[in-house]
Amino acid sequence: MIMNFLESLVERGLINRYQIDEIVERTTKENLTIEKILKEMGINDQALLDAKSSYFGLKKYQIDYNEVDDDIVKLIPEDSARTYQMVAFGKTEDGILQVGMLNPRNIEAQNVLQFITAETGIPYEMYAITEHGYETIMESYSGLSGQVSDVVHEYVDIDIPQTPEEDQQADPSKGETIKEDAPITKMVAAIIKHAVAENASDIHIEHTGEDVKVRFRIDGQLSVFLEVPKATHAAVVARIKIMTKSMKLDERRKPQDGRFQAIIEGRKISFRVSIMPTYHGEKVVIRVLDSQKGIRKLDKLGLSEEQERMIRYAIDRPHGLILITGPTGSGKTTTLYSMLGEVDRDTKNVVSLEDPIEYQFPGVNQSQVRADIGYTFAEGLRSIVRQDPDVIMVGEIRDKETANLAIQAALTGHLVFATLHTNSSFGIIPRLVDMGVDPYLIAPTLILGVAQRLLRRIAPGAAVPVKEEASVKKMIEEQFADMPEEHKVKYDLDRNLYTVQPTKDAPNGMSGRAAILEMYEVDKEMENIILNDPTEQNIYQAARRKGMITLKEAAILKGLDKEVPFSEINEL
Repeated sequence: MIMNFLESLVERGLINRYQIDEIVERTTKENLTIEKILKEMGINDQALLDAKSSYFGLKKYQIDYNEVDDDIVKLIPEDSARTYQMVAFGKTEDGILQVGMLNPRNIEAQNVLQFITAETGIPYEMYAITEHGYETIMESYSGLSGQVSDVVHEYVDIDIPQTPEEDQQADPSKGETIKEDAPITKMVAAIIKHAVAENASDIHIEHTGEDVKVRFRIDGQLSVFLEVPKATHAAVVARIKIMTKSMKLDERRKPQDGRFQAIIEGRKISFRVSIMPTYHGEKVVIRVLDSQKGIRKLDKLGLSEEQERMIRYAIDRPHGLILITGPTGSGKTTTLYSMLGEVDRDTKNVVSLEDPIEYQFPGVNQSQVRADIGYTFAEGLRSIVRQDPDVIMVGEIRDKETANLAIQAALTGHLVFATLHTNSSFGIIPRLVDMGVDPYLIAPTLILGVAQRLLRRIAPGAAVPVKEEASVKKMIEEQFADMPEEHKVKYDLDRNLYTVQPTKDAPNGMSGRAAILEMYEVDKEMENIILNDPTEQNIYQAARRKGMITLKEAAILKGLDKEVPFSEINEL
């Protein structure tokens, strides 16, 4: 489409044929849009609008900020407007909604628009608009972009440094004060509040060289939510450093870590800040730690009845080792906290070693390791066992020393929860052996092995049955083929899997995440395997004979229950 559009500009005499390659190359190398490049080449908005109207065969509309009606704009949700680059800007006398779209040939955008207007019962007509017109409408949303746009307008007349090197901030430790500009304070507050409202797990603020991008990680996916002028970057970073009350304002050469708390919507939320130097200036990542969402009851994790039984049985044991494995961001900490929540913390001494402490947990003596001063997981475990503990949580087993100390603690009458990095639950035991732990120590201590992943959920009203029923059913049959029949009959596998369609509230058809787990208990048969030949295959077969469902099968079962889409299952 790009080449055809550029050819149409040649025919209109706006560019020559030799400029086409240059424009295409710049879109890739400089990450610029075609319209921005064309404007730099001296083509004005009206000429661009005329060209787009002719090329797409649509009426044109030059959007004026003063004519924007907020009630009409909001007929298209901000997320949908941003994702599909389409905006509502007016209504005709006949009540037809006027919608401008940057790429009217985007089929997915057209489908979303049809869905939205069908829900409202308002007919629509598409118009050609310019990028400038689109951005004008986006500024009128009352969400993050609207709030920050107002702040930026307040800020433009303030003389601030253009680069971190020029930003010679004062050192608070010397009793000097630093200038805090009210617009920047408002901007940072708006970003943080919007991140919480959007259920973001992380906020990324990064200088690209051209501007400052603010991205949110929602349901595991990073998306750009805001772009602000690069002139605001140094002041935004300084404001965040001030909020932590521990970061050095004049240190921009080394990474720094800090925390702060804020009361948002009536509840106290913690934020963990990581700042590191990059080519264009410091990059900020803020982890949102909302204890109301991060600490869940065990029965709210979406476990199967059998999985919940296994975990509760393991937690009730007086001693032993429970290991959870999975990649970063797979929900291991949430599951560990859910397990701790089932422990009677009034009658037991519960101690945790974490790096870092993500949520404050009542009744748990939480200790943060500090490798920079020699306080490692191993050193912490040595200290904990002298603190008369009943239950110990170890944030991560990273080395042989920590693994041996955790197993020794389990052998000497303590219940130990910990995480480990492997790809599956049946890789836990071989991983421990590879780390140098003797199998004869693993066999009597490990009581439960768990692997976990997080998959995005289907949003309400977004489920659509997968069409290729025959091939999908064959995939399901092959996946469950080696499960013993007495266990397979527990599951109704003769059902549909689902894909998703956009909805008004969920432009990508997904909302939230679901945990999937595979787990096995260590019984006498498993102990013998650990002692004699602890390979992944032998452990898998033994667990399979007891009816263990794999991560892929757990995902399929949630798919059959209309919880997760087929696309998420396929990624496992």
